[in-house]
Amino acid sequence: MFKLGSKKDVNTEYKCTIRLLDDSEVLQCDFQHLCKGQYILDYVCNALNLLEKDYFGLRYVDSHKQRHWLDLTKPVIKQVKGMNPIVFCFRVKFYPQDPFRLKEEITRYQIFLQLRRDLLHGRLYCPPNDSALLAALIIQSELGDYDSEEHGDNYVSEFKLLLKQTPRLEEKIAEIHQQQLRGQVPAVAEANFLRKACLLDTYGVDPHPVKDHKGNQLYLGINYAGILTFQGSRKTHHFKWPDIQKINYEGKMFIIHLMFPEDVKAKKKHLMGFKCPTQSACHHLWKCAVEQCYFFTMPSSSEVPSVTTGGGFFSRGSRLRYSGRVEKEVMDDMKNIRRDPPQFQRTLTRPPSFRQRTTASTMEMPSSPSRLLNDSSPLRSSVGPVTSQQLSQQPPVPQDSGDGFAIDEQPKRLGTPLELLDSGESGEENGSSAQRPPNHDLHVDLTPSRNTPVAEDDDGNPPDTPLSELAFDPHPTPEYDPEHESQEPAFVTPQQSRRIALVAWLLLPLLLILLLLVILMEWDWAPLADMQRLPEVVLLRKQYYEPTRDAIGTWISALFGPR
Repeated sequence: MFKLGSKKDVNTEYKCTIRLLDDSEVLQCDFQHLCKGQYILDYVCNALNLLEKDYFGLRYVDSHKQRHWLDLTKPVIKQVKGMNPIVFCFRVKFYPQDPFRLKEEITRYQIFLQLRRDLLHGRLYCPPNDSALLAALIIQSELGDYDSEEHGDNYVSEFKLLLKQTPRLEEKIAEIHQQQLRGQVPAVAEANFLRKACLLDTYGVDPHPVKDHKGNQLYLGINYAGILTFQGSRKTHHFKWPDIQKINYEGKMFIIHLMFPEDVKAKKKHLMGFKCPTQSACHHLWKCAVEQCYFFTMPSSSEVPSVTTGGGFFSRGSRLRYSGRVEKEVMDDMKNIRRDPPQFQRTLTRPPSFRQRTTASTMEMPSSPSRLLNDSSPLRSSVGPVTSQQLSQQPPVPQDSGDGFAIDEQPKRLGTPLELLDSGESGEENGSSAQRPPNHDLHVDLTPSRNTPVAEDDDGNPPDTPLSELAFDPHPTPEYDPEHESQEPAFVTPQQSRRIALVAWLLLPLLLILLLLVILMEWDWAPLADMQRLPEVVLLRKQYYEPTRDAIGTWISALFGPR
């Protein structure tokens, strides 16, 4: 008999650790066998006093070093089998298009912490001028105005802000901090940081390594505006959500079904195929793409399909049940929430060499949740919410002119939802997003890829190679030409030939079993006599074999007999 479970298993308590975005604090949470992922996320958001919790998620790494988002609808213990200890990372899962549409400053502060991490690990890649400005805004938020007696000359070098932090770049950061950001309180510096960061091409992008049909190394990014491809540090294509009809995967192949507005009448579809390192990585990429699409494009969660399937013949576990609200519902529900702006504690990462400065604006804050560790850290400062009057009195963030930093211009607010990644302000290569993609549906590279080991980041996760580490490719992908597209392949691809071979091998044992059954039922042979007299065989003959044989004989006679 199989052991389905016991009362002792149900009442067993498990412990997990949740790493927060500021790295100086962790949470400890106890949960039982039947607790689902939503229980852990609610626990963390309650500890942080977050109401707009739908933008966040819990990430973990399995025993095969594959990243996953914790499924909020499934029991936790079934998702983390083999993990000891159980560690989750609290991260931003859905980056809002405009952070200033979020209702509460405490939510925007968590977005700021996530983007600060992205900048440090190279995911928020940007030109040196922009990275220096963002780093200077972080220092302004941490230290306030420059004080020569307290900070000294080489104070920037004591901070780790960028993936590639050179002495020349540190000089630029110090120049901006000392000359252009004076007077900005932490909330204003963080707001200016968000205004600049959300205009970048790599905003909200967690790069997934893939290969195109030619075997070129690319990185796929998914955010509120669609699916983007990067070659080196350059954005090559941008597939917008309205143009994407379907997303699925086949083994290691991630497939995007596109139909552009000019092709609607002709019902002409285009396929884009990208090969992932492993099948589990491809499944993870597919889940991320589907969830991002539903969250940012659906008007309500009730219109989301209850079950989404995306895998093909070789893909297992390709069913997705979307849970939670969509962005429109989150914003509508937050309009009805009435509470005073919550006070929160900003965690500082200033080096120990800086003595802690106390100001008259520092106020005593309520204690953190009972399970919050490192609560007495000397690197914490208590800051209340900043009023709109205070924000209006602060100097604006200097805008980059392309060759320097010293342009005192009021920062621009965000535009329409799909405008950011196509506007001339968001990066160097935005014009390429208007190009049509190359045809990838007939020539798919299925050669095995090498698994290059990479160092783990501070999440304990094996990160994808940051975009800033990749070399610029001087040979860009050619423009898409729909005139040269063939609707049907002129040859059988290696993937199709392998599928045909597998089907043939599956049919061969079935035909062999049918042949043995006919021999057993029809052949009058002495060694088979005892077996033919068994009650089970007699019952099989009378109820199934003979009626089926007679029906087939009648059908053949009617089909080929005389008329």
